[in-house]
Amino acid sequence: MLAAAARVSRGLCRAWAAPGGARLSSWLPQMVPFQGSYWETSLLAFRASLPMRAQPKKKKKVDVKREQAQKDRMKKKIKKLEKAAPEMIPIEDFITPLKYSDSNRVRSLTPLSFEETERRVLLMKKWCLFKQKQDKAEKKAIQTLVEAQQEALKELRLESEELYQAAIRRDEGLFPFERDGPNYTPPLPGYDPPEGKCVDITKVYTQ
Repeated sequence: MLAAAARVSRGLCRAWAAPGGARLSSWLPQMVPFQGSYWETSLLAFRASLPMRAQPKKKKKVDVKREQAQKDRMKKKIKKLEKAAPEMIPIEDFITPLKYSDSNRVRSLTPLSFEETERRVLLMKKWCLFKQKQDKAEKKAIQTLVEAQQEALKELRLESEELYQAAIRRDEGLFPFERDGPNYTPPLPGYDPPEGKCVDITKVYTQ
């Protein structure tokens, strides 16, 4: 297409340069500015870049017999799966192994001495008393802070209503609140945990 356009353009240039070229100027289209589709260009605009179009992909030939045979095989597989009863996959996490169900298997505990038993009981009583005092101290501190806050808000309202409303405005960035609590077993200083191994023994079931 580009070659044909170039030939037409060269022919027009020769006709324009010929002695009788003045007579051709009456019927040659003029280059005037316009707004429209890029297909509506004049004959003198063949030198401009033309829109390129990709060559359409050739459709692959479909073998009807092969496609029909593939569909028949899929239908047979579907019918076979419909006839067979669905295989239930066992959940082994809920099955207790028989070696752990033996009634003769009893864990033997080392009996504690009388002194050790008394020491543990006394330690538990001291711990309970300590936690009770700690709870009372925390409640008393919170109550004192709340009373001081209410007194400060009253004084602030007497000074400025605008500042009071700004002080009691809800803090939208307070929640969600995250905090790491104390651990039952505190970390050991300088402890380097060993790298463990994981062996995946999960059984894979196929329907």
